Amino acid sequence: MALDPVVICLSRSGEPVAHRIAQALGYAVHGREGRVDQADAFFPNALDHVRGLFAAGVPVVGVCAAGILIRAVAPLLADKTAEPPVVAVPDDGGAVVPLLGGHRGANRLARRISEVLGTKAMVTTAGDVALGVALDEPPEGWVLANPEAAKGAMMALLQGGGALVCGDEAMKADWLVDLPSGDSVEIICTTQEWPIERDNALLFHLQRATLGVGCARNCPPEELEALVMAALADADVAPKALKGIYTLDLKADEPAVLDLAAKLDLPLRLFTAAELEAETARLENPSDVVFAEVGCHGVSEAAALAGGGADAILGQPKRKSEMATCAIGLAPEPVTQLHGRGRGKLSIIGIGPGQNSWRTPEASALVAQAEELVGYGLYIDLLGPLAFGKIRSDFPLGGEEDRCRYALEQAGKGKNVALICSGDAGIYAMGALVFELLDRGPDAMGVSDAARRVEVVSTPGVSALQGAAARAGAPLGHDFCAISLSDLLTPRADILKRLRAAAEGDFVIAFYNPVSKKRRTLLAEARDILLEHRPKDTPVMLASSLGRPEEYVRYRRLAELEVDEVDMLTVVLVGSSNSKLAQLGEGPRMYTPRGYARKIDGDLS
Repeated sequence: MALDPVVICLSRSGEPVAHRIAQALGYAVHGREGRVDQADAFFPNALDHVRGLFAAGVPVVGVCAAGILIRAVAPLLADKTAEPPVVAVPDDGGAVVPLLGGHRGANRLARRISEVLGTKAMVTTAGDVALGVALDEPPEGWVLANPEAAKGAMMALLQGGGALVCGDEAMKADWLVDLPSGDSVEIICTTQEWPIERDNALLFHLQRATLGVGCARNCPPEELEALVMAALADADVAPKALKGIYTLDLKADEPAVLDLAAKLDLPLRLFTAAELEAETARLENPSDVVFAEVGCHGVSEAAALAGGGADAILGQPKRKSEMATCAIGLAPEPVTQLHGRGRGKLSIIGIGPGQNSWRTPEASALVAQAEELVGYGLYIDLLGPLAFGKIRSDFPLGGEEDRCRYALEQAGKGKNVALICSGDAGIYAMGALVFELLDRGPDAMGVSDAARRVEVVSTPGVSALQGAAARAGAPLGHDFCAISLSDLLTPRADILKRLRAAAEGDFVIAFYNPVSKKRRTLLAEARDILLEHRPKDTPVMLASSLGRPEEYVRYRRLAELEVDEVDMLTVVLVGSSNSKLAQLGEGPRMYTPRGYARKIDGDLS
């Protein structure tokens, strides 16, 4: 999914240029707090903010010194094929410099910005400068089948060689017309499978084909794949000449369809029965039986035609196996727009305790890709500028079931939705509730069939117990457990049973939801139960508002643990009988030995 660039502005002197770029290209401006007067979103620290956007895959246009952008992203540089574009523009707009991702859109973005500003794009990549084209970044509608050969081919052209452009689609490759002629490099432009028989040969496929598929529930993936590959071969269409895979929305979660999309590395697009029925006049094999089953007279043919657009024809009519069908559509020109809608997606995201640097890059990327953010309002607020421009659906504390249902049903409409949780979403958060609702049918107070067909992704976050343990030292260095002291959903008797078992087992214990305004007794009962099994001076860590400016960490002896100094924002870590406090220069650090002392002291042979 391509993300819109963000324009970063760090000073008032750069504001006119930043807003000029943003208004012309439809981008958002993120400004430095206290140094920029107008912006769509504000941030306190430039390096942290740019680094967070870059980690999330968001292209960055910095109206600032290039060095600031370089210092921000330098720690994250690893794979140039996956990193987003970074472009620098000085405050006066006198130049546009693509710093990173030249062949991943930065050069193209720099040229667009230079046209807005009436200045020069300082493109430095060799192919663009000498040849006027980057062969590893073809225009929309073209796909390079052998990108590993691009570097050698471009080197041959830069050393004075020429290119021979051939293939059945060569006449449509007008973006190659300015290359020098010769035979040093062969450039094949085709929709067909084409053997590469020499070095310095590049194979470009023109994406003017679409694949429509249908299948019975639980069709074996290998059956659908075999049917499709045979149809492509008979139609003389290469898989990379396909723009996408298209089908009826009822098949959004069909394993065979999902497996095929993954193997061919193609987007899956969906149509309603009504949308496919609108294609009936163009079908070669309409079926009343299919209409009776799903509400349209054809799935594979109709989907292929709908995906290809009004001018598409059937290059391969419906082919059928025991449980699957497929058809191939052909458009006269490359298909540059993905028709239909994508499969809905729900990302269950733990953003950590609240500190931006504790949020994982994967979590940030999923937030950046989402159309709608759902969650407790405070948690969405902690995302800062990353949440700008997205639909927000805030729910209060206590509205957990409502927010999970809503998020799933919104994803069921084809949206990309992020359910925002603190800590790790799978630890005392919304992850389990989402899957519980999915595990229930509509007749068992679950969610709709459409919601059950969405893609669900869970991403790990830094849990409160991990954050607290890191601040303490290493209290979880040996066996530990976590217990929630909230009896709103868990019977009190079960909580007490778990407390006694953990106390007898001598586990380090992390207490979640230790107290609330109404719940004031269980923490004291837990303390008393633990005192029956471990020393009075067992260290206890109290960590409040972890990862936030008001973070407060302190230590107590177990016998001195008082309920009144604990609230819902406090994680309570109670050591085992072996846990210790090491008195160091920066203060006490809590740890639980794992048994290395026996080895250090020579007690282990």
